[in-house]
Amino acid sequence: MRTWFITGTSRGLGRELTEQLLARGDRVAATLRDPGRLAGLAGYGDRLWVRSLDVTDTARLREVVDAAFADLGRIDVVVSNAGYGVAGAAEELTDDHIDDLIATNLTGSIQLVRAVVPHLRAQGGGRILQMSSMGGHMAFPGFSLYHTTKWGIEGFFEALAPELEPFGVRTTLVEPGMVRTSFYSAVRRAAVHAAYASNPGIMRGDRVPVDEMPGDQAKVAAAMIDAAALDVPPRRLLLGSDAYGRVHAALSDRLADVESQKDLAHSTDVT
Repeated sequence: MRTWFITGTSRGLGRELTEQLLARGDRVAATLRDPGRLAGLAGYGDRLWVRSLDVTDTARLREVVDAAFADLGRIDVVVSNAGYGVAGAAEELTDDHIDDLIATNLTGSIQLVRAVVPHLRAQGGGRILQMSSMGGHMAFPGFSLYHTTKWGIEGFFEALAPELEPFGVRTTLVEPGMVRTSFYSAVRRAAVHAAYASNPGIMRGDRVPVDEMPGDQAKVAAAMIDAAALDVPPRRLLLGSDAYGRVHAALSDRLADVESQKDLAHSTDVT
């Protein structure tokens, strides 16, 4: 039996992970804004530890993390899953859209890591799975703010991973494509500005019907569970044929741009 700490367990992948882990006999510290939404899992008894948590409240986040380690003794895997999306052209976004999304998706994820790492070091190791997205490598017009948080957390974990590996703490950025979850129904949509109304390229959060998305929520969760069990898990975990295809294309294009600038880059060195 392993013990997991998961944020954002009310719906989507967080809920799916919680249910799969409990069904296989693991123990889950589940956090979410409204604990009542997990009432249907009460039958798992003390293998389900539940606390209310809004990850934008850093003081509360630290309190809950400390309580989980104190009550459960050891946590093997931390899953930073809480987050949501905002759709709209950059000019359409409000200040609140920007502040709230960054506080949840980016700052909340960073503060969760900072809260759990001292405990993971003290116990001699552990795993951190951070929910990212194929959108941490490429971008859709209309999702600029969401991509900001995913590209940001990718950079944070790129630097973080080698800091933690000497302590036996391994990190994985989970990068799914479009998965059939409730994520899209929860996307907040900015009011459409007349100047952008006729631009068909702007994502509004509903371009692809959920039943046409390739990703299977249960399979994605199972792949995450399997990855966390590896002695040396991948630093990045691409899940979904669309994620593989889009990320491969984006990185190939970026590498081609880099190669085309080789001579110029060298020409600016001191000679």
